[in-house]
Amino acid sequence: MNIIVIICDTLRRDFLGYYDNDAIRTPNIDRLADQSFIFDNAFIGSFPTIPLRAELLTGRHVFHTTGWAPLQPGQTTLQSYLQQHGYVTAMITDNVQYLNPGMNYHAGFDACQWIRGHQADPWRTFHAPIEFPCDPAKLRQPQKLVVPHLRNNRNRTHEREWHDPQTIQAAIDWLEENHLQERFFLYLDLFGIHEPWDPPQRYVDLYDPGYEGEKVILPRYDRVGYMSDAELRHSRALYAGMITMTDAWLGYLFAKLETLDLWDSAAILFMSDHGFYLGEHGFVGKHTVLEPKDGWPLYTTVAHVPLLLKLPGAGTDSGGLRITDLAQPVDLMPTLLELGGVTPPHGLHGHSLLPSLRGQAGTRRELAVSSPRLASDPDHLVYSSVTDGEWTLIDGGRRANWELYHLPSDPAQAVNQVEEHKETAERLHSEYIAYLERIGAAGDKLALRTVDQSRL
Repeated sequence: MNIIVIICDTLRRDFLGYYDNDAIRTPNIDRLADQSFIFDNAFIGSFPTIPLRAELLTGRHVFHTTGWAPLQPGQTTLQSYLQQHGYVTAMITDNVQYLNPGMNYHAGFDACQWIRGHQADPWRTFHAPIEFPCDPAKLRQPQKLVVPHLRNNRNRTHEREWHDPQTIQAAIDWLEENHLQERFFLYLDLFGIHEPWDPPQRYVDLYDPGYEGEKVILPRYDRVGYMSDAELRHSRALYAGMITMTDAWLGYLFAKLETLDLWDSAAILFMSDHGFYLGEHGFVGKHTVLEPKDGWPLYTTVAHVPLLLKLPGAGTDSGGLRITDLAQPVDLMPTLLELGGVTPPHGLHGHSLLPSLRGQAGTRRELAVSSPRLASDPDHLVYSSVTDGEWTLIDGGRRANWELYHLPSDPAQAVNQVEEHKETAERLHSEYIAYLERIGAAGDKLALRTVDQSRL
């Protein structure tokens, strides 16, 4: 069947209507959910942006090896495998990060379209001075990230000129030209929800009308407190506004799929790569860049992500079908290959999620590990988040004490229960180490993750 993947960068699960947030307007994503399998226990794997795409496209973890790195020439990818089996493949994106020279993530696609101008993209030059929307000290890397973005987008007037609208329109155009292909794979990677957040004002007014203070469009990744409560609230409104605008344009895409008779005949996968702290757990951002040897834990705000899969004839019109089995990005390559009638290659770290949809026993993922690249330096603190779907262990290796949270009763992870449930923490840690061994983590990295249980 035809396959469409939509990945929205930095989209928080709890900012979507179908995940019980009635305050944020996402009617089109909610409609997709109503006709999809909804994976309630989807967690990121390798973190952040580039490592997660590597997992999605190769079916293999990279947090224990390369982390943020190019795809190697000749590496088996989802797109190249589908291409070899008769699929026309296309990538459409406004994500500058993995189309930079040498990154190689476009390999295996018959076509690749890059919508220019987001964030640090070196696209346009204007001599006119840049006016920051707030005190630059509140912005993350203002000269490197904010100045290019403001320069690239200084003359925008119409909503269609924002990045996600442009990228989605490009996908609509591609579908009009290619919907009669015998089989196709469209990979649509939307970077617009990633900061800087500067949606048209009408979207901001939905969530924080009448605000007259500074607009912190790309918050500095730091401990909360450098912004006032009003500024932080407005940053949340800017972020929500970007989500609602993207949702509106996804509505145009979904309408086009209906017009082209693809809405009910294509497989549509929708997901995010991670969330973003907006004050939760005392953080703003998704990881620290100011203190590179002291990482941040990957709590559910960042690690627990939306994942939807709409299959021909498999959805419902009354709330979607909820799947409680664990799912991770490494599982998506074998899942999509199976949908395309292609046998997945050997040696993947993921497995197809389709047996979970059929209720088949013996195929359930028992553990989900979310992590930045593991360190070889004993002074470098890297937290991994380890969950069995009920309990989550925040594991900092030898550098930090464990934290343990019970997700059903404490989804916000506010109450650390490691003292009351030491056996559960020890079990998850042992399963984590066994998992690292199974995927081939190097001995020096394993040594830094192994913990003396008596220290608890």
